Amino acid sequence: MAVRASKELHDGDVVFVGIGLPNLACNLARATHAPDLVLIYESGAVGAVPDRLPVSIGDPALVTDSLGVASMADIFQFYLQGGRIQVGFLGGAQVDRYGNINSTVIGPYDKPKVRLPGSGGACEIAIHAERVIVVAPLSARSFPAAVDFVTSPGHAGKYGTRKQLGLPGGGPQRIVTDVGVLEPSPDDGELELVGIYPSATVDEVRSKVGWPLRVRSDLEKYPPPTAEELRLLREVLDPTHLYI
Repeated sequence: MAVRASKELHDGDVVFVGIGLPNLACNLARATHAPDLVLIYESGAVGAVPDRLPVSIGDPALVTDSLGVASMADIFQFYLQGGRIQVGFLGGAQVDRYGNINSTVIGPYDKPKVRLPGSGGACEIAIHAERVIVVAPLSARSFPAAVDFVTSPGHAGKYGTRKQLGLPGGGPQRIVTDVGVLEPSPDDGELELVGIYPSATVDEVRSKVGWPLRVRSDLEKYPPPTAEELRLLREVLDPTHLYI
C-alpha cells in the first residue's frame, strides 16, 4: 500500500500529509522519484524534510530544516482553502461507493455503536485539495454502499454531487487498498476497480465491497515492490517498524 500510494505522487506536488502509511508513502516518494515533493503538515510545518519518520504531526523532526512554520489557521486558510494543495491524503473507518468518508460514528449518530475521532482536518482536505488519495485496507465492513455518516465528501451522495454543492477540489481520485486500486468513474463518480496486485483476484476484490463493483476493461496489473523499495521502507525509512 505504501509503495502504491507513493507512485500516485508527482515530483513537485504540494502534499498535505497525514500520519501513518501516507507519511511513509510521501517519504518513500521523495527518496525515489519525487525528490522535490513539498510536504505540509497540519501542525504547521511547511516544506518539511524530516531526517527520520515522524511519529505524529507534532513531532519536532518536522520543524528541523523545514521551509517555515505557520499556525494551523494559516495552514488551513492560506494553503488549503487558498487552493495551494495539490494532494491530500485521507483515511477513515468507512469509504462508500462514491468516495464519501466516515470518521465520525458507526451506526446512528445519536446512538452510535462506535464513536470515532471525528473529522479533524479531513473534511477541509476533502473539499479543497486538488486531488485526494485515500489509503485503507479493503473489506466489506469498511467499504459499504453508503457510509453511516458523511465526514468528508466524495463525488456524490444524499446531499448531491460535488458540482451541485460547489466544492472546489477534485475529491478522492485514487483509493489505494491492500488488494488493488479504485478510481471514480468519469460518468457518475462511482468507484471502480482500475488496478490489482499480483496476489489478488477480481472476485476477491468484489467480495470486499458492499456494492456491485465495476471493473475497468483495461485493468492494470501492478508489479510487486522492488527490492530497492523494500530496502528503503524496512532499513532506511522505518527501521523500527513504526508503521510496517
